Amino acid sequence: MNKQLHLGRRRFLQGSGVALALPLMDSQLSSAAEKPDANPRRLVCIGNHLGYYPGNFFPQDAGLDYQISPTLQSVQRHRDDFTVFSNLDDGMTGGHNGVKAFLSGIRKDESSGFPDKNMTIDQVAAEHVGSATRFSSITAGLDSGTDLCWTRSGVRIPPVNNPARLFEALFVQSDAASLRGERTRLTHRASVLDALRESAGELEGQLSAADRRKLEHYLTSVREVEKQLQMSQAWLDRPKPASPMDPVMDQERMHIEEIPLFYDLLTLALQTDSTRVATFEIPMGFRTSELDVGSYHGLSHHSKSEERLGQLQIVDAYLMRQFAHFIDRMKEAQVFDHTAVVWGSGMGNGSSHSNRNLPVILAGGGMNHQGHVVCPAEDHNRVPLSNLWLSTLQWFGVEADRFGKSTGTFSPMEIG
Repeated sequence: MNKQLHLGRRRFLQGSGVALALPLMDSQLSSAAEKPDANPRRLVCIGNHLGYYPGNFFPQDAGLDYQISPTLQSVQRHRDDFTVFSNLDDGMTGGHNGVKAFLSGIRKDESSGFPDKNMTIDQVAAEHVGSATRFSSITAGLDSGTDLCWTRSGVRIPPVNNPARLFEALFVQSDAASLRGERTRLTHRASVLDALRESAGELEGQLSAADRRKLEHYLTSVREVEKQLQMSQAWLDRPKPASPMDPVMDQERMHIEEIPLFYDLLTLALQTDSTRVATFEIPMGFRTSELDVGSYHGLSHHSKSEERLGQLQIVDAYLMRQFAHFIDRMKEAQVFDHTAVVWGSGMGNGSSHSNRNLPVILAGGGMNHQGHVVCPAEDHNRVPLSNLWLSTLQWFGVEADRFGKSTGTFSPMEIG
């Protein structure tokens, strides 16, 4: 990649006159072509289904010198390394169903009119990475998750919800018998895909325009499976990295207490370059022995009850402490400056089921973070959240000029 081309793709994010710059490193000019993976860019997305109590989440002031809000107190030590955004959303409705569009900007029930359906930013980034890592992406989460991740063909990716299984996938070497079985399975899948593709080709000339579109959607799904198949074959015989931590045992689990362990495992996945794209999902319900609170979903419908609000803020504070822990671990592993972390929720206010004014944080990535960016609140001036996701994808290296319901990048950088 030549110098001029690289400069031309540099971007920064801007809202309400405040720039969020993506700095150009000297190493990108001198050695990116020779060592493309010396410091690969990574993307982590964290989504909480029920959001955060807005009265305690958003700071009152804009800019770098904002006074930290009660919910953000636990991550205060990292305030120079993240940006908080106000008034961002994609005009979504639907309450719990709207949450599923947090990383796509498009609900599944309205996705048929979009070429990439309700594909989420993590999966766009995963396609960009391809087979460069053992796992193009890792989706983890508590229990059944929150429907955060969707493929190009509109298929939901369920999370790995057992830390022991995630540890095994990352670090436990398969024995010879298991490898033979996996190789046989992959060969069988390949032959089935070949037959399906051949049959589809024979049908195409006999179909109406509408049926041809359905067939194209079907073939897109087949191509996605083929890509996964090829990546599995490429990595099947390569040894996994040694684990820097003790084995994780499969035992009786309490959901919310597993969050720091999941964050440790995802940090190791990034550090060992087992993946460059990861997501973590926090559902609307969980088990706990540590937090003395009632039903999480019930607390979100607090009706301004002081008791329920107090308990809800205990949960919010716990989740924020674990987010701070995750940043600590990524900094220790020296991957944070090359990792963009998208954090937030598709639920703006759990009590009213509003999908507007979402809690959104963008952290890490070596960016020139700008504290609290307040975007326009008026409907005719609102900035789509998809614009921020498009700029994040461009930072990651994806050549795209649109994403979801974007109207452009958050703001392109003009270089004289």
